[in-house]
Amino acid sequence: MASVTVRGWALGTVSLLNFAFVFISGSDFIRFISFRAIYHNITGETTLCQDSIPWSVALQDSSVLRCLIVDLGLLALFTTQHSLLAWSPVKQALQSVLGPLNRTAYCFTTALALQILVRYWQPVTGAPCLWSVRHAPWSIWFPLLCFTLHFICWAIICSILMIFDYPELLGLKQVYYECLGLGDPLSHKSPHAQRFLSHLRHPVCLELGVVLWLLPALSLDRLLLAGILSTYLALAHSLDKQDLAYLCVQINRKMQLLAQPHRGIASATDRDNSNHKEK
Repeated sequence: MASVTVRGWALGTVSLLNFAFVFISGSDFIRFISFRAIYHNITGETTLCQDSIPWSVALQDSSVLRCLIVDLGLLALFTTQHSLLAWSPVKQALQSVLGPLNRTAYCFTTALALQILVRYWQPVTGAPCLWSVRHAPWSIWFPLLCFTLHFICWAIICSILMIFDYPELLGLKQVYYECLGLGDPLSHKSPHAQRFLSHLRHPVCLELGVVLWLLPALSLDRLLLAGILSTYLALAHSLDKQDLAYLCVQINRKMQLLAQPHRGIASATDRDNSNHKEK
């Protein structure tokens, strides 16, 4: 019994530490991919590009090519980790070794790959921008519009992750269920939910697409980042009409649950008013 308790505490500690690391990495990634890029343009001026340099000269510059190669390697590291550990043979092998910590290990390595990408990313400052909003009044209003839309997109992404069982997504529930002897949390979900999650683990493609592409200035390294991640998102899922129907049903149920307390308050108020009138 004591050994089981110690094992449970150890699994829980590892899982919570991983949760903290994933949270920090996610915050750094949001700052890197979204708000830091907008902050450089919030005054309408940008130091990310050299529009006076022709493309033919910029693409032959060794410093530009070196930055692009480093950035391409960082993106290859992230996509390889994200795909390799999700491949069924690798996933089954890790499951046999790590057990309930399999999902925790996947999230940890994903967060680690994102940290490496964020910290070693090389901006390309020696090439022109593909576009840059610099003329008043849009030099002020467009960055503010981008900031607002990015904030809304990240809020939607966080809401979707909460709806789709955030503890299970990060591996917390796997450890909790293991300590209680309940098995894999996915086995307790409906067949429709299991089918949906097997096709796409986090359905936030549209919002990430807006965040990747909607910027006041699009530099060459940002084009590489947005292009590769958008392509990866498009190729990584296999959703169909049945998954879409299931998603719509789940959203409608969540909205009904959120509306129930208000309905309860409204019905209670109506009953009180009717009782008052009868008196």
